[in-house]
Amino acid sequence: MGIVRARAPPAAAVAAPSAQTNKSPRTARVLVLGGTGRVGGSTATALSKLRPDLNILVGGRNREKGESFAAKLGERSEFVQVDTRNASMLEKALQGVDLVIHTAGPFQRVEECTVLQAAISTKTAYIDVCDDTDCSWRAKDFHEQAKAAGVPAITTAGIYPGVSNVMAAELVHAARSENGEPERLRFFYYTAGTGGAGPTILATSFLLLGEDVIAYNKGQEIKLKPYSGALNIDFGKGVRKKDVYLLNLPEVKSAFKILGVPTVSARFGTAPFFWNWGMQAFANFLPIEFLRDKNKVQKLVKSVDPLVRAVDGIAGERVSMRVDLECSNGRGTIGLFTHKKLSVSVGFATAAFALAVLEGNTQPGVWFPEEPEGIPLEARKLLLERASQGTSNFVMNKPSWMVETDPKEVILGIYV
Repeated sequence: MGIVRARAPPAAAVAAPSAQTNKSPRTARVLVLGGTGRVGGSTATALSKLRPDLNILVGGRNREKGESFAAKLGERSEFVQVDTRNASMLEKALQGVDLVIHTAGPFQRVEECTVLQAAISTKTAYIDVCDDTDCSWRAKDFHEQAKAAGVPAITTAGIYPGVSNVMAAELVHAARSENGEPERLRFFYYTAGTGGAGPTILATSFLLLGEDVIAYNKGQEIKLKPYSGALNIDFGKGVRKKDVYLLNLPEVKSAFKILGVPTVSARFGTAPFFWNWGMQAFANFLPIEFLRDKNKVQKLVKSVDPLVRAVDGIAGERVSMRVDLECSNGRGTIGLFTHKKLSVSVGFATAAFALAVLEGNTQPGVWFPEEPEGIPLEARKLLLERASQGTSNFVMNKPSWMVETDPKEVILGIYV
């Protein structure tokens, strides 16, 4: 379903030539907010590779940096100076834009959905890379407004959450197609260092330490301590076994409510190993008021950023996601996604969602990635194909022993 715009053709219509009119439609215009940052820049770069015909607008506050980056993207790109906190400035920047991609995080402690509201007001399609539970459900509150305005919007449309949600939805769909009822869904993530994403992801990590972990056990919501509940998870070739810890991530709540799996949790781990110790120490010993104060956390990030960057240079930025599904019939399957560079893979992941919206796959309203109105069943395969470009290991709907580096043999060639 396309986008209803008063001043321009629907986004779906600008994605491909019209068979009925034989006229070439105008080129779609995509605005990437936070375009001079690591995630936004990676998204703009990926979009320019996947769809060289797009007009990509790099939105940000630093003109010199933005114009330099836009020039590197090519002649179809330009810089737009915009502050996401300024509603009127946002609405002006969205004039003539078919899709806005909001990557200007961190999203923790954000109380207003300024960009989404501006998108609805200007009838502009929208996606974001929100990684905060409260913020994502706050976006959901605008569902009816977006629907009434004919605006398709997807929240949490990055790599994790985002691609991981779609992987989970595919596992659940496959299980139910084979008469299996999903009982437990677990998200496991590993990133070396900060994954090259810099201060934003570091601030996100610290802010998450100030939140109780929401998980679900047999249909009941439970609260757990952040960075507790360590598990040693095998991420397969190239990563092998890594320790991961509980964090409050939005895909847990959305998967529970939308996919209907009664037991859901998410864990994250990093490297080198002493970063995990540091995260545990922060969670256990820093006052909760400190961890919930965005300004104080930003100052802490600035103080440790030089050290983090130095270690990142040694640790690399490999990223891996493993999604495990267990069913009532005893059947278990996993999805696995591994890439050498988070800073590259997050761009292709976000770009995959952007193209799905531009191609008219998203209905009006605000959706999570696992909702079929956001990414329909028939569009998931293409989205995962685009998002997984450059991966060193990508498998879906396989038993764990087929991808683990050290599967356990129970008896006579039977593995678990």
